[in-house]
Amino acid sequence: MYVSTSLARMARTGVPLTVLALAIGACSGERLVQGECRPVFGSDVCAWDRMSGKTLVAFGATVPMRTIDSAPPEAPMVWPPVTEATIPLSQAAQAATGFDNITIYWEPHGHPPGPYLVPHFDFHFNTVSQADINAIDCTNLTKPAELPAAYEMTDVDIPGMGTLIGLCVPTMGMHAMPGNELHSTAPFEKTMIVGYYGGRPIFLEPMITRGALQARQTFSLAIPRVPNGQPNVRYPTQFVAEYDSTAQVFRFAFSGLGAGTTP
Repeated sequence: MYVSTSLARMARTGVPLTVLALAIGACSGERLVQGECRPVFGSDVCAWDRMSGKTLVAFGATVPMRTIDSAPPEAPMVWPPVTEATIPLSQAAQAATGFDNITIYWEPHGHPPGPYLVPHFDFHFNTVSQADINAIDCTNLTKPAELPAAYEMTDVDIPGMGTLIGLCVPTMGMHAMPGNELHSTAPFEKTMIVGYYGGRPIFLEPMITRGALQARQTFSLAIPRVPNGQPNVRYPTQFVAEYDSTAQVFRFAFSGLGAGTTP
């Protein structure tokens, strides 16, 4: 396997070569290209691409267990929530998929509604720019005309803050969640959220509890078909969070890229 990033750069970022090994075996013609990194709780979270020639096969992020384990159990309540990091995706990933960047949030106490009141991480893979994300103020209350099958978008009452229409959070957007999970009395562990603003989808979000990540086990999440997507976006159909026990990292991988938006 050929890895395009030099050893010197790998050393500077503190990412071991095994972090990029992605368990793709001896896939001749495929290579891994490391993207940009940002520090999150004492360790670097890094974007990457998997390429076959000039074709993007998968894209994702490497998340060290040090980041997960070092997240503080307490944090001041800030509104909107603090963005722990924004990581640009590569030009190749942006051009091939329409996804632009990753924003990471740590929710030490979770948030309403009930199933999500447990400590968890939000990993937003955004199809809009950082400037567009920063401009989201939730004054646009337009909900999407159609949601993914079996997903729901609820209005949430927050004591002292009022009602969040569509669970809209400034600098994030509205949140659509699997209906069976939303109405469950059991705390969630891991799920795939679809985010919206102005009626259009703007992110996919693996939302995962710290407990689920600390189990240090590979898992996958279903990605729903996203109707009425942006014309330039190719939505992935597969998500795997692969745990590497040697490197002590998760590798979040989106693959199975579609031909474009769904009608």
